[in-house]
Amino acid sequence: MLKRSGDLDLMFQTLADPARRSIVERLTRGPASLGQLAEPLSMSLPAVAQHLRVLVLSGLVTTSKVGRQRICELDGPVLRLLGWWLSGRTFWENCLEDLGDDLDEKEI
Repeated sequence: MLKRSGDLDLMFQTLADPARRSIVERLTRGPASLGQLAEPLSMSLPAVAQHLRVLVLSGLVTTSKVGRQRICELDGPVLRLLGWWLSGRTFWENCLEDLGDDLDEKEI
């Protein structure tokens, strides 16, 4: 089992909500203010702020104050952990699929 499985569980729980996935997708294009994140979503600014709070608590997003605005951006190390887990899963799924194909060809 992964040492950081609790971190992964929290990330997947956080990303289970479509609004939070939309916010993360927007932040893949670069830092944004709360207003910019709220623009495409059909919800109030306080609702977006609550979703953002969940993303911050999970470690996926960091915020910093620039002037009067709060700027949000993705947290690289946490996303790398998620990417590492996903790439490992893909690697083993591909290996098992190749093994299955080889066994099918040999008709054991």
